[in-house]
Amino acid sequence: MTRTALVTGARHRIGAAIAAHLDGAGWRVYAHVREENDAVPDGCLKVSGDLARPDIGESLFAQLEGGCDLLVNNAAAFDHDDLGAPDAAMFERMMAINARAPYLLSSAFAKAGGAGDRSIVNILDNKLAAPNPDHVSYTLSKAALAGLTEVAARALAGQGIRVNAIAPALMLPSGDQDGEEFRRVHALNPLGRGVEPAQLLAALDALVDNPVLTGQTLWLDAGQRFMALPRDVAFLGEFS
Repeated sequence: MTRTALVTGARHRIGAAIAAHLDGAGWRVYAHVREENDAVPDGCLKVSGDLARPDIGESLFAQLEGGCDLLVNNAAAFDHDDLGAPDAAMFERMMAINARAPYLLSSAFAKAGGAGDRSIVNILDNKLAAPNPDHVSYTLSKAALAGLTEVAARALAGQGIRVNAIAPALMLPSGDQDGEEFRRVHALNPLGRGVEPAQLLAALDALVDNPVLTGQTLWLDAGQRFMALPRDVAFLGEFS
Protein backbone atom coordinates (compact mmCIF):
# COMPACT_ATOMS: atom_id res chain seq x y z
CA MET A 1 0.00 0.00 0.00
CA THR A 2 1.34 3.42 -0.96
CA ARG A 3 2.05 5.66 1.99
CA THR A 4 1.04 9.33 1.89
CA ALA A 5 3.10 12.26 3.18
CA LEU A 6 2.50 15.99 3.55
CA VAL A 7 5.59 18.23 3.56
CA THR A 8 5.21 21.92 4.36
CA GLY A 9 7.42 24.55 2.78
CA ALA A 10 8.28 22.32 -0.18
CA ARG A 11 8.88 25.00 -2.82
CA HIS A 12 12.65 25.13 -2.40
CA ARG A 13 15.67 24.44 -0.17
CA ILE A 14 15.40 21.54 2.28
CA GLY A 15 11.61 21.26 2.00
CA ALA A 16 11.87 20.55 -1.73
CA ALA A 17 14.64 18.03 -1.02
CA ILE A 18 12.47 16.23 1.54
CA ALA A 19 9.48 16.08 -0.82
CA ALA A 20 11.60 14.82 -3.72
CA HIS A 21 13.30 12.24 -1.49
CA LEU A 22 10.01 10.81 -0.26
CA ASP A 23 8.61 10.75 -3.78
CA GLY A 24 11.67 8.83 -4.92
CA ALA A 25 11.12 6.34 -2.10
CA GLY A 26 7.63 5.55 -3.36
CA TRP A 27 5.51 7.82 -1.17
CA ARG A 28 2.57 9.77 -2.52
CA VAL A 29 3.76 13.23 -1.57
CA TYR A 30 1.66 16.34 -1.08
CA ALA A 31 4.08 19.25 -1.35
CA HIS A 32 2.82 22.38 0.38
CA VAL A 33 3.54 25.84 -1.01
CA ARG A 34 2.10 29.21 -0.09
CA GLU A 35 0.85 30.34 -3.51
CA GLU A 36 -1.09 28.24 -6.00
CA ASN A 37 1.37 29.08 -8.80
CA ASP A 38 4.48 28.10 -6.82
CA ALA A 39 6.37 25.12 -8.24
CA VAL A 40 6.82 21.81 -6.44
CA PRO A 41 9.26 18.95 -7.16
CA ASP A 42 8.41 16.66 -10.07
CA GLY A 43 6.19 13.77 -9.07
CA CYS A 44 4.66 15.55 -6.08
CA LEU A 45 1.08 16.75 -5.69
CA LYS A 46 0.66 20.42 -4.90
CA VAL A 47 -1.34 21.83 -1.99
CA SER A 48 -1.28 25.51 -1.09
CA GLY A 49 -2.12 27.83 1.74
CA ASP A 50 -0.78 30.59 3.98
CA LEU A 51 0.50 28.95 7.16
CA ALA A 52 -0.26 32.12 9.10
CA ARG A 53 -4.01 31.55 8.65
CA PRO A 54 -5.82 30.27 11.74
CA ASP A 55 -7.74 27.72 9.65
CA ILE A 56 -4.66 26.26 7.96
CA GLY A 57 -5.04 22.80 9.50
CA GLU A 58 -8.51 22.19 8.13
CA SER A 59 -7.95 24.01 4.82
CA LEU A 60 -4.72 22.18 3.98
CA PHE A 61 -5.96 18.70 4.85
CA ALA A 62 -9.15 19.34 2.88
CA GLN A 63 -6.92 19.37 -0.22
CA LEU A 64 -5.68 15.82 0.44
CA GLU A 65 -7.46 12.76 -0.89
CA GLY A 66 -7.72 10.07 1.76
CA GLY A 67 -5.63 9.75 4.89
CA CYS A 68 -2.06 10.78 5.63
CA ASP A 69 0.73 8.68 7.13
CA LEU A 70 3.49 11.26 7.57
CA LEU A 71 3.47 14.99 8.30
CA VAL A 72 6.77 16.86 8.00
CA ASN A 73 6.50 20.31 9.57
CA ASN A 74 9.40 21.85 7.68
CA ALA A 75 8.22 25.35 6.68
CA ALA A 76 9.62 28.23 8.69
CA ALA A 77 9.69 31.99 8.55
CA PHE A 78 13.19 33.30 9.26
CA ASP A 79 14.00 36.97 9.80
CA HIS A 80 16.39 38.79 12.07
CA ASP A 81 15.46 40.63 15.23
CA ASP A 82 16.91 40.97 18.72
CA LEU A 83 15.93 42.22 22.14
CA GLY A 84 17.45 45.61 21.40
CA ALA A 85 14.91 46.27 18.66
CA PRO A 86 11.83 44.15 19.32
CA ASP A 87 9.32 43.77 16.49
CA ALA A 88 5.89 42.70 17.73
CA ALA A 89 4.55 42.04 14.23
CA MET A 90 7.52 39.83 13.39
CA PHE A 91 7.12 37.92 16.65
CA GLU A 92 3.45 37.22 15.88
CA ARG A 93 4.30 36.09 12.33
CA MET A 94 7.08 33.78 13.47
CA MET A 95 4.90 32.18 16.11
CA ALA A 96 1.99 31.77 13.70
CA ILE A 97 4.01 30.09 10.94
CA ASN A 98 6.67 28.23 12.91
CA ALA A 99 4.65 27.06 15.91
CA ARG A 100 0.90 27.58 15.58
CA ALA A 101 0.68 26.09 12.08
CA PRO A 102 2.43 22.84 13.10
CA TYR A 103 0.13 22.68 16.13
CA LEU A 104 -2.97 23.01 13.94
CA LEU A 105 -1.61 20.67 11.26
CA SER A 106 -0.72 18.04 13.84
CA SER A 107 -4.29 18.09 15.13
CA ALA A 108 -5.68 17.83 11.61
CA PHE A 109 -3.25 15.01 10.82
CA ALA A 110 -4.44 13.03 13.82
CA LYS A 111 -8.05 13.41 12.69
CA ALA A 112 -7.31 12.56 9.05
CA GLY A 113 -6.49 8.93 9.71
CA GLY A 114 -4.14 6.70 7.80
CA ALA A 115 -2.91 3.16 7.40
CA GLY A 116 -0.48 1.47 9.79
CA ASP A 117 2.38 3.31 11.49
CA ARG A 118 1.91 7.08 11.33
CA SER A 119 4.30 9.82 12.36
CA ILE A 120 5.01 13.53 12.53
CA VAL A 121 8.51 14.95 12.12
CA ASN A 122 9.19 18.56 13.11
CA ILE A 123 12.24 20.39 11.77
CA LEU A 124 13.88 22.38 14.58
CA ASP A 125 17.26 24.15 14.78
CA ASN A 126 20.41 23.12 16.62
CA LYS A 127 20.71 26.62 18.09
CA LEU A 128 17.99 25.65 20.58
CA ALA A 129 20.61 23.71 22.54
CA ALA A 130 22.85 26.78 22.86
CA PRO A 131 20.82 29.91 22.05
CA ASN A 132 22.45 33.14 20.94
CA PRO A 133 20.86 36.61 20.86
CA ASP A 134 20.22 36.68 17.09
CA HIS A 135 16.87 35.92 15.45
CA VAL A 136 15.12 35.98 18.80
CA SER A 137 11.53 35.65 17.51
CA TYR A 138 12.55 32.76 15.25
CA THR A 139 14.38 31.07 18.12
CA LEU A 140 11.40 31.38 20.45
CA SER A 141 9.06 29.99 17.80
CA LYS A 142 11.34 26.98 17.29
CA ALA A 143 11.47 26.49 21.06
CA ALA A 144 7.67 26.38 21.01
CA LEU A 145 7.82 23.77 18.23
CA ALA A 146 10.22 21.71 20.34
CA GLY A 147 7.69 21.87 23.16
CA LEU A 148 4.94 20.79 20.78
CA THR A 149 7.04 17.78 19.78
CA GLU A 150 7.12 16.58 23.39
CA VAL A 151 3.47 17.35 24.13
CA ALA A 152 2.15 15.85 20.90
CA ALA A 153 4.26 12.69 21.32
CA ARG A 154 2.57 12.12 24.66
CA ALA A 155 -0.90 13.13 23.50
CA LEU A 156 -0.97 11.11 20.28
CA ALA A 157 0.78 7.91 21.34
CA GLY A 158 -2.56 6.38 22.27
CA GLN A 159 -3.61 6.78 18.62
CA GLY A 160 -0.47 5.04 17.41
CA ILE A 161 1.02 8.31 16.13
CA ARG A 162 4.71 8.97 16.74
CA VAL A 163 6.11 12.51 16.96
CA ASN A 164 9.82 13.26 16.60
CA ALA A 165 12.09 16.11 15.55
CA ILE A 166 15.35 16.85 13.76
CA ALA A 167 17.53 19.80 14.82
CA PRO A 168 20.08 20.48 12.08
CA ALA A 169 22.94 22.95 11.96
CA LEU A 170 23.62 25.09 8.90
CA MET A 171 23.20 23.04 5.71
CA LEU A 172 22.61 25.71 3.05
CA PRO A 173 23.64 29.39 2.81
CA SER A 174 21.80 31.48 5.40
CA GLY A 175 20.53 35.00 4.85
CA ASP A 176 22.94 37.07 2.75
CA GLN A 177 25.88 34.69 3.04
CA ASP A 178 27.96 34.41 -0.12
CA GLY A 179 29.75 31.23 -1.12
CA GLU A 180 32.98 32.05 0.70
CA GLU A 181 31.22 33.05 3.94
CA PHE A 182 29.18 29.85 3.85
CA ARG A 183 32.31 27.76 3.28
CA ARG A 184 34.02 29.29 6.32
CA VAL A 185 31.19 28.57 8.78
CA HIS A 186 29.66 25.39 7.31
CA ALA A 187 32.16 23.17 9.12
CA LEU A 188 32.52 25.40 12.19
CA ASN A 189 31.94 22.60 14.71
CA PRO A 190 34.03 20.21 16.83
CA LEU A 191 34.07 17.47 14.19
CA GLY A 192 34.99 19.90 11.43
CA ARG A 193 32.34 18.46 9.12
CA GLY A 194 29.61 20.51 7.50
CA VAL A 195 26.11 19.08 7.80
CA GLU A 196 24.66 18.12 4.41
CA PRO A 197 20.99 17.88 3.33
CA ALA A 198 21.48 14.18 2.57
CA GLN A 199 22.21 13.58 6.25
CA LEU A 200 18.91 15.17 7.24
CA LEU A 201 17.12 12.93 4.73
CA ALA A 202 18.80 9.89 6.26
CA ALA A 203 17.74 11.05 9.73
CA LEU A 204 14.18 11.48 8.50
CA ASP A 205 14.18 7.92 7.16
CA ALA A 206 15.51 6.63 10.47
CA LEU A 207 12.74 8.32 12.44
CA VAL A 208 9.98 7.29 10.06
CA ASP A 209 11.08 3.68 9.69
CA ASN A 210 11.60 2.86 13.37
CA PRO A 211 8.15 2.09 14.83
CA VAL A 212 9.17 2.54 18.48
CA LEU A 213 10.80 5.98 18.29
CA THR A 214 8.67 8.83 19.62
CA GLY A 215 9.36 12.05 21.49
CA GLN A 216 12.96 12.10 20.22
CA THR A 217 15.07 14.90 18.76
CA LEU A 218 18.05 14.07 16.53
CA TRP A 219 20.73 16.78 16.73
CA LEU A 220 22.52 16.99 13.38
CA ASP A 221 25.28 19.49 14.10
CA ALA A 222 28.61 17.64 14.45
CA GLY A 223 28.72 18.90 18.04
CA GLN A 224 28.30 22.58 17.21
CA ARG A 225 25.90 23.01 20.13
CA PHE A 226 28.80 22.31 22.51
CA MET A 227 30.55 25.49 21.34
CA ALA A 228 27.88 27.96 22.55
CA LEU A 229 28.59 30.32 19.65
CA PRO A 230 28.13 34.02 20.48
CA ARG A 231 26.30 34.87 17.25
CA ASP A 232 24.18 33.12 14.66
CA VAL A 233 26.23 31.29 12.02
CA ALA A 234 25.10 33.84 9.44
CA PHE A 235 27.34 36.38 11.21
CA LEU A 236 30.26 34.20 12.24
CA GLY A 237 32.62 34.41 9.27
CA GLU A 238 35.08 36.44 11.32
CA PHE A 239 35.28 33.76 14.03
CA SER A 240 36.17 30.85 11.76
